[in-house]
Amino acid sequence: MGYKAFLVAVDRQACCLYKEALDRYMPSETSRVVISRGHNDPAELRRYHLSDSDEAAVRKAFRKPDEKPQVLIVTEKLLTGYDAPILYCMYLDKPMRDHVLLQAIARVNRPYEDNEGRRKTSGLIVDFVGIFNNLERALAFDSQDVEGVVEGLDVLKEEFARLIEQGRAEYLPIFCGKDEYLGAEAVLEHFRDKERREKFYTYFRELEETYEILSPDSFLRPFLEDYHNLVAMYRLLRSAYEPRIPVDKSFLRKTAEIVQKHTATEVIREPETTYEIGAGTLLALLRKQEPNTVKVFNLLRELDHLVAAKGTEQPYLIPISERAEAIRHAFEERQIDSQEALKQLTKLIHKLGKAQQEQRQSQLSDTALALSWWLQVQKDRSEAEARTLATSLETVFQKFPHWNTSRTQERELRSELYKVLLREAGVQDVVQWADEMLTLLRKAIQ
Repeated sequence: MGYKAFLVAVDRQACCLYKEALDRYMPSETSRVVISRGHNDPAELRRYHLSDSDEAAVRKAFRKPDEKPQVLIVTEKLLTGYDAPILYCMYLDKPMRDHVLLQAIARVNRPYEDNEGRRKTSGLIVDFVGIFNNLERALAFDSQDVEGVVEGLDVLKEEFARLIEQGRAEYLPIFCGKDEYLGAEAVLEHFRDKERREKFYTYFRELEETYEILSPDSFLRPFLEDYHNLVAMYRLLRSAYEPRIPVDKSFLRKTAEIVQKHTATEVIREPETTYEIGAGTLLALLRKQEPNTVKVFNLLRELDHLVAAKGTEQPYLIPISERAEAIRHAFEERQIDSQEALKQLTKLIHKLGKAQQEQRQSQLSDTALALSWWLQVQKDRSEAEARTLATSLETVFQKFPHWNTSRTQERELRSELYKVLLREAGVQDVVQWADEMLTLLRKAIQ
């Protein structure tokens, strides 16, 4: 799972014996012994003594997810006062009681999340000595104080089964029994409401975290097909409604393996190589035999990735992207249906084609071209009017080349923009127009 572990042995000698045993099954650098040093220790213990600097280096390396060691073999040291959130599992082969036991439990119970798909909300303890058979006896506290601190895997199995049954009742019928595209359309339509999506996301994260702990227990076998379908549903929704978030990186390790092994087709398409995307590519998507809702999300996804990759060097794409986002919002909020969304997207794609052609042929600078297409796409100005006004506006920007870093220049720039907008375009809300233009060009600068 990409985490790390403690092996807690009964005493220092047992730590050394465990190390020798583990080295027969895994590379020696996988584990390290961290024990206190004694002046009269026999040779078999002295060989595992660490200097203060070596121990500090081991402690530091253990906290780092992708560095060795992965397992620390301990008996007393590090069980209290040492925090390593990457620590997930404790193999417990030592009787413990009271505060020492609680602090040992706390070692593995630190929340952890990173960019590599690791996310833990709790830890795992493998109990070799039966401490947890009677936790109340091991902990001299009121039972209510420790309730919920530790749960057996049987509790998690019951919870997983309950969550799968919930999925079978509430979510799987949405697309089960339909072909791939009709099933996708049904899912995308059902979850157009954001609150409904967020409820499903919360449900799925709880299910996924439980699966990560239990897998590969044979208990899961009767549930795997349904779990795979719920994973596919989650992936479909995230890909469609949140295209800027790489959905596959959001899966935990074992679920990510399922995605890699079982994803044979992609209804919501990954974008083509971005520099090859043009109006022709997008119009080809419109001609595909897919439900309208699927087409809408595929077009929006392609446009989004195009702008993410090329928006800085081709700033005229940004107003086109903002218009696409407005269409997305209206569709998700059910202000327009899929047919109207496709109609508006088709119109926008034709504008994209024209903009790409103009970019290759036009004498306008990148700034003027971006402003021209912003005026056409966002302000509904004619092509001729937009080009003329954009040229005048660009002249103002040229007078204040450091407007993005100098407050004085930005203030003077705004004053000039207001005059041009009033004089040449009859705009009354000059402040809002100027704000939108500056926002557009800042995005291009970034």
